[in-house]
Amino acid sequence: MANLKSLLKDTAIYGLSSIVARFINFLLVPIQTARFAASGGEYGVITNVYAYVSILIIVLTYGMETTFFRFMSKEGEQPEHIYSTALRMVATTSLLSIVLVLSLIHPIASAMGYADHPEYVAVMYVTVAVDAFMAIPFAYLRYQHKPVKFATLKILNILLNIALNLLYLIVLPALKLNPFGIYDEQFTLDVAFVFYINLMCTLFTLLLLWKELRGFRFGFDVAACRRMLSYTWPLLVMGVAGQLNQAASQILFPYFYDGSADEARAQLGIYGACIKIAMIMVMITQAFRFAYEPFVFGKSKEKDNRETYAQAMKFYLIFTLLAFLCVMGYIDVLKHIIGSDYWEGLRVVPIVMAAEIMFGVFFNLSFWYKLTDRTIWGAWFSGIGAVVLIVVDVLLIPRFSYMACAWAGFAAYGVSMIISYFAGQKYYPIQYPLKSMGFYVLLSAVLFALMTLANAHLPLWAALLANTLLLVVYVAFIVKRDLPLSSLPIVGKHFRK
Repeated sequence: MANLKSLLKDTAIYGLSSIVARFINFLLVPIQTARFAASGGEYGVITNVYAYVSILIIVLTYGMETTFFRFMSKEGEQPEHIYSTALRMVATTSLLSIVLVLSLIHPIASAMGYADHPEYVAVMYVTVAVDAFMAIPFAYLRYQHKPVKFATLKILNILLNIALNLLYLIVLPALKLNPFGIYDEQFTLDVAFVFYINLMCTLFTLLLLWKELRGFRFGFDVAACRRMLSYTWPLLVMGVAGQLNQAASQILFPYFYDGSADEARAQLGIYGACIKIAMIMVMITQAFRFAYEPFVFGKSKEKDNRETYAQAMKFYLIFTLLAFLCVMGYIDVLKHIIGSDYWEGLRVVPIVMAAEIMFGVFFNLSFWYKLTDRTIWGAWFSGIGAVVLIVVDVLLIPRFSYMACAWAGFAAYGVSMIISYFAGQKYYPIQYPLKSMGFYVLLSAVLFALMTLANAHLPLWAALLANTLLLVVYVAFIVKRDLPLSSLPIVGKHFRK
């Protein structure tokens, strides 16, 4: 239980910062959807370009975050040399890739459908390459247990991004000023400003990591580099395949949508805006991951580690289902995060959130092959999931538009989760409390159905009241079965007999 409390504490710190950061980042959605109408397709461009970004960040970090934690805690390795080697490896590959992409920018932009706007691709790529490099010093902050600095830098980055988006997209146009001087009737506010702003914020954050960048001075360990590459390459394959499960739909959509390019971007923009509401699940999974990776590798030699992993899985599922119910219970309020002309896509939210829960479960299951150095298994699992997603997208996007994207992700994560579980039980068996976990899944399904009926048939105030009562029912089951109030920190003493 002490181990779980330690994990809970770290998750809370990273989670609070992640939730605050993501909440602030949500402000980009109303700003951008207010400025760019759904019919114009500009938000579809943003959705499409950042889908490429999400895959490129995986390619350019090539699993070095997980590899970093594995080797920093491995016997016989020198942490300073591991950190310096990781820094130099990612810095070199990022820089070389920038040179390569910029030299081929026009054919690449044309292949992506942006032949008239190669600057979209150029600015985006430089930004993601710098972000990939910064992943290593940020991992070092986690290794040093410096969540405050980690969180502060992440939040500062987003605050600056929000401020500049607000200035360039809302304030200056309202004052009849363009970013370069006096208002010009022929000046058109291009979506490229969104990408330029992101680059500026990334470079600002890099400057604030100057202390961590002093790790370069420890030199480059060639032997360690070889060992790290041997460990990490399956993680690269797994990471790309896993991210394809999240981003491939947004990349494939313009190619397979049965309509014009402008209409495809408009529909993709609706989908991209609505799944932002579902990103609360990504926040929780990300916060859990930040705390769970160093926790698992640090506890791998303890005798009770498997029981701890099983309990961590159960509580992850319990609280992500609670988050799911909270979002669906108050969806009629949360939908105001995005512009009203994007609301037609809200039906994807529960599907995407359910898919993200399964991804979190898959992430929890993934540690059996990371701890046993069988990372190639993760590549197979994620690869199979990616194939499922691509097949569903290709077959169903022409007929069902963006709804196919939502169900493709659901199917992909579900398949990856199931096969990872059964393989893990063979090579690294853990007795997960399946009966208890199944109870919460069933309870959540029933409550979700009732919330859906309330949202459809009751006035807003009555639906919110009914859904709040249903959430109280779920919390009451948690307290009764698994988390009595007396066990809570600080306030728990008031409930003990």
